[in-house]
Amino acid sequence: MLIEPGVNRELVVEEPFFMGVRPVTQVEWSSIMGANPSKFSDGWSAGLRPVESVSWLDCQTFISKLNDLETDQRLGLSGVWRLPTATEWEFACRAGTTTRWYHSDRDADLDEVAWHAGNSGATTREVGQKKNNDWGLYDCHGNVAEWTDTGDGDYRITKGGSWLMESESTTSSSKRMTKIDKTSDAIGLRLVWSPL
Repeated sequence: MLIEPGVNRELVVEEPFFMGVRPVTQVEWSSIMGANPSKFSDGWSAGLRPVESVSWLDCQTFISKLNDLETDQRLGLSGVWRLPTATEWEFACRAGTTTRWYHSDRDADLDEVAWHAGNSGATTREVGQKKNNDWGLYDCHGNVAEWTDTGDGDYRITKGGSWLMESESTTSSSKRMTKIDKTSDAIGLRLVWSPL
């Protein structure tokens, strides 16, 4: 549980989960789906960039195929791959902190942890190049916004901001409601593995 300063709410996570240390990359997506939908797919390092231009519906297909392929136990437990809830995402991103970003409250410090509108060069970047949080997660702020399983009807929350967003849109608490069939070169995904 985490209490965010200035906001009267708590982050409560009741079930265990394991969060991916970085967003799903283009090479990981292609190995499961057989194709790469990403806009930023040129160059030798493109496979190490986050996959983007995937809808929430596309992510469900990817996760279903991944779960069909990966049936091994982890830590002696059976489980499934899925998208995180918005609360799980923020809880893991914050890693016990209460600052705007997991490392600071200062806009001037954002470049340390994020690819955003001010430093990305109008493109995604290879994952894991910025400072990780205290729990070892990279790219929670910027690079690509990430789909969650939290939403209502035809909309789901995306978290984390992206390469084209300004600083306030990349904070730990920022979120957007996005239509489940929308694709954007600024939206990707990060996986969670949940024990059954």
